[in-house]
Amino acid sequence: MTLRKDNPSAPPLRLPTRAELRARADSARDAMADGARQARDAVTRGAQHPVTRGTRDAMTRGARQAVSQGARIVHDPSRRWKAAVATAAIGAIAGVCASTPWASAASGQMQTIYDSVNPTAIPAGQQVATYSDGTYQASSASVAGRGNVLWIDTNGSDTHADALDVEPGDETPAQAAQWVSAKLSASPHSDAIVYTLKNDWPSVRASIDTLPSWMQSQVKYWIADPTGTPHILPGASATQWYWGSEYDISLAQPGFFN
Repeated sequence: MTLRKDNPSAPPLRLPTRAELRARADSARDAMADGARQARDAVTRGAQHPVTRGTRDAMTRGARQAVSQGARIVHDPSRRWKAAVATAAIGAIAGVCASTPWASAASGQMQTIYDSVNPTAIPAGQQVATYSDGTYQASSASVAGRGNVLWIDTNGSDTHADALDVEPGDETPAQAAQWVSAKLSASPHSDAIVYTLKNDWPSVRASIDTLPSWMQSQVKYWIADPTGTPHILPGASATQWYWGSEYDISLAQPGFFN
């Protein structure tokens, strides 16, 4: 028992015992550790299933709430280092959340896309582009464990695909407008991605320019310009800047994957 020095007539204040302080510190540690575990579990699930920005934000709020709850419980200044350590650990987890491919796609950052005729060669967790038909048609199993998947139509027969491949051996610039028209007529609120080589891009645009203006506005150009340096050509939504033996790599504007 002790009396308040500034007001001796005030009721006595009871100081917590050492055992009570230890119990509060342990409660704080457990609360923050539980928040960290939930964040780690969310990261694991996110690496396997694309998540929305709202989901990532909810994860972050949960971690912060755990830290806040722990800070309120810990009253002994000598034990606040535990809260600081736990806070730093949760901050590191939040950093992992923000740096994963699925989070980048949802948070308005530039996106990296790997494409290959053999999607199993693409590193796990990466965003993938591969073929929905043609000689190199891929199966769903071949892209398991990757991030978002962009399906490419090579012969103009699949308007449910995300993109059309316009290059020698596949579709022609003139056929690009036919595919875009068919896709957007069936799904007027979707986007139509057209992949082509930089040298063929003017011909493809001339073909697309014959379509109604509302269709033109929903076309995203994915242009091959393999300089070996990440970049996006002016007017393009994505640029394939690297050609490799196992896979190619593109840099895409935010929102390229919807």
